[in-house]
Amino acid sequence: MGEEEKNGKDIPMVLAENLVKIYKAGDIEVVALQGLDLTVQRGEFTAIIGNSGSGKSTFLNMIGGLDTPSAGRLRVDGRDLFKMSEEEKDSYKRCTVGFVWQNNARNLLPYMTAVENVITPMLLAEGGPSDRHRERAKELLELVGLGNRMNSRLSQLSGGEQQRAAIAIALANSPALLLADEPTGSVDRKTADYIFDIFRRLNEEHGQTVIIVTHDVELSKKVNRVVAIRDGKISSERILREKYQGRFEAGEVNWAEEETQDEYAIVDRAGRLQIPRHMLDDLKLEDNKIKVTYEEGKVYLTKP
Repeated sequence: MGEEEKNGKDIPMVLAENLVKIYKAGDIEVVALQGLDLTVQRGEFTAIIGNSGSGKSTFLNMIGGLDTPSAGRLRVDGRDLFKMSEEEKDSYKRCTVGFVWQNNARNLLPYMTAVENVITPMLLAEGGPSDRHRERAKELLELVGLGNRMNSRLSQLSGGEQQRAAIAIALANSPALLLADEPTGSVDRKTADYIFDIFRRLNEEHGQTVIIVTHDVELSKKVNRVVAIRDGKISSERILREKYQGRFEAGEVNWAEEETQDEYAIVDRAGRLQIPRHMLDDLKLEDNKIKVTYEEGKVYLTKP
């Protein structure tokens, strides 16, 4: 192990290289990921977007230890997910990553109170109940704005409250990485903004590394880095413009209408890039050929 890997702070939180995932159903093979490369640094707040079937949820499940890659390299928090035993993977899912699902039935046990739900992952990781576990659970519920609802059961909580409780549960064992799959997909705009604000504060005030998959365009415009996946590969990235940073509280930005990010195409290891679909449509290509020229430090793509 090199010096860089000995010091956990110096290595990326997520390092995916040439990641491939193939699902087989009888004689049919479906390629969900085809050579995906992505690095997420510690302390980043990253959103992953893409159409249904693009591979974004497959990738999130792999990072969470819920699915196994077919080929490539995948390391999270310095740990090689290809080389983990089942016992190591169980420990990894309990303690290294926290997961928030869109479906609250996967997040909470309905017969338990909110505070009991948050304590449960601690018991699975450490054993026996203790006053320390209960105090930690109370702190987390207060962090997500549920200090006055900690003794309520699932049926007594609104959808937004259930999702906030799910975030507290995911944080129970102080994970290095927090993952969320469509965390605002089943709530209204006001609740979605509140939930996003929790993720943002966790990132900015507590240094929590956060990766979310989302279809919410307005929410994704507020994230510092947005990675777009198309056909199982990274197609582009959007980076929040400097003038929009730190303006979340002011309420002066129309996040739905303003272009808050700059978009960049991604060049893969072989020098290939995916041209945004709207640009290809504007070029009106007659076949799959495009002319590439280089002049004065700029690359031009033109119709033959």
